[in-house]
Amino acid sequence: MGHDLDNFMDMTQHLRNPPSDHFGSTPSHHDEAGLADMLDLDADVLGPYLAEVTEWAARHAPVAPATVIDVGAGTGTGSLALARQFGAAEIVAIDTSELMLERIRTAALDHGLADRLRVVQADVDVALPVVGAVDVAWAASSLHHLADPDRVLRDIHAALNPGGLLVVIEMDGLPRFLPDDLGVGEPGLEVRCHRALAELGWNAHPDWRPHLERAGFDIVEQRRFTIAATPVPPKTGRYARAFLSRVRSALDGRLATDDIDALDHLLMDGGPDALLRQRDLTMCGSRTAWAARRPSSRRAEE
Repeated sequence: MGHDLDNFMDMTQHLRNPPSDHFGSTPSHHDEAGLADMLDLDADVLGPYLAEVTEWAARHAPVAPATVIDVGAGTGTGSLALARQFGAAEIVAIDTSELMLERIRTAALDHGLADRLRVVQADVDVALPVVGAVDVAWAASSLHHLADPDRVLRDIHAALNPGGLLVVIEMDGLPRFLPDDLGVGEPGLEVRCHRALAELGWNAHPDWRPHLERAGFDIVEQRRFTIAATPVPPKTGRYARAFLSRVRSALDGRLATDDIDALDHLLMDGGPDALLRQRDLTMCGSRTAWAARRPSSRRAEE
């Protein structure tokens, strides 16, 4: 799976399927391609946020980390941001999907990072792949898709060098694109969509602090990152269309007919109300990040 929305990172990450589809799932090639396209748009729209959160992570990371792993890398938005932030590190992108990993390979070549970024196809619900000693681990919008995240956290703890850092990122709420009154349908369409998605369990995740502590980590900092792009990036309309298309599919039969009709008007390719024609779109959201450290050997012995 990829960064949702957290790859937003995090989308991250950073935007993903409903939580019934965890790392062991096998979505169709068409679904994977559509998700990959949305994650790439996520990278274009949310680049400044990724720079901010990776800079924050670097302040807590060991000096000059040699190996950084991206657990649930998707199309590599987070992996590329980590490569830019940690200029001397090898970045290891881990995902189950060969399609996603191929996107990462292509992106690494395009950005001149192929010599420092390698991909590993693995289902971490089975086992975290052995990639050598790790200094920094990154899990953006991925842990809540796992069947046994506590076991995976223990695996990451064991893989990290003493003093190594794990960064976990989750989306606080789904992204907001629409003004309250679109002039199409009843005002408040997006609020009603978000409420219905919450009832379905979209993006549901726990407070990871107690899970991290049970796995043996020390919590270094927990921080909320606000995403509010002004002016909105050029590809926001395409990103909104990709996201709301997935919302439309998920909520078919769960929203009032008028709301479904309003979504259909927004998603038309060339209609007068089409998202790509809207001039008052917004781009806002937020992420919570946990920075957790594996204690040093001396501390662990105590």
